[in-house]
Amino acid sequence: MLIAAAPCKAQEEKENKEKVTTMAFGPEFFLTNDSDHFQSRRVSVEFFPAFENADRFLGFRLGDYQYKQDSWRRSGQKLTFLARNIETRTADGGTMEAGVFEQGGHTLLTLDGSYRISPTKSTAVEFLVTRDWVETPKSLDRGIDFTFVGVAVDQGLGSHFTLVGLLAQQYFSDGNRRDHGRVRLIYQPSLDLGLTLQARYRTYRSTHDDVDRAYFNPTSYSESMFAIGWRHRFQGWTASVTAGLGNETINHDMSQPTRLLDVSLQSPVRGAHVFRLGAGYSRSTTFAGPSYQYRYLRGEWIIRF
Repeated sequence: MLIAAAPCKAQEEKENKEKVTTMAFGPEFFLTNDSDHFQSRRVSVEFFPAFENADRFLGFRLGDYQYKQDSWRRSGQKLTFLARNIETRTADGGTMEAGVFEQGGHTLLTLDGSYRISPTKSTAVEFLVTRDWVETPKSLDRGIDFTFVGVAVDQGLGSHFTLVGLLAQQYFSDGNRRDHGRVRLIYQPSLDLGLTLQARYRTYRSTHDDVDRAYFNPTSYSESMFAIGWRHRFQGWTASVTAGLGNETINHDMSQPTRLLDVSLQSPVRGAHVFRLGAGYSRSTTFAGPSYQYRYLRGEWIIRF
């Protein structure tokens, strides 16, 4: 009994040391540009008065936003309260970002949150909500915002398949509403390789067919995509890549190919420094025409003290 108890006590002491709460701070950025020459830049400073690890913290973010397209310019400022309490092993728990965003004489209370629970070992349910500006020049000038609310379900089908479904509604402040549906079938050929094969489908319908070209708004939209994902852990770091090829249908008549590429890198959630970096590319259609391309780069560096 004594021999068995010693390692358990040592492990418990190690876990208690890892749960020490300190303060932390650091920079954060998010950059985007697209083929319509629209660019956005967010540069922020974050402060965490209570930081246990990258999955458990309370903090604040002060962000400066810059938008531009050709000769059009706009700036904004946002103060956000950050809260995250996620079980790293299961991904259960909640996260919330609630802020005040001012741009162009318009002020908006923003929200980005989720809460995930696993009622069984093979089932997870996640509730989602987002409220923010619609980021196009005409929408920002008019102060058009949206609220997105939805629920997603992950259902394991044996040890190699997972089925993910989402139902959501998106309310725009100009009176438009979108009804969203998404489904994804994920196949993991080997539980050790981190490789997944994914069949994706998403669709939405809009209640308004005329929003004065303030944002891309087909009456109906659908996209089918095949994607390959890879996720690998090494010495606590996590790297992931997702690449996809698909086809979209707009208003039941216009059909175009789509593309997707996302890469990310994250340091261990525990440590004196937490580092995140991500980049992405997509190709689809907007009101400006087919072959619309969107790119983003984001990063975050948190330093504990």
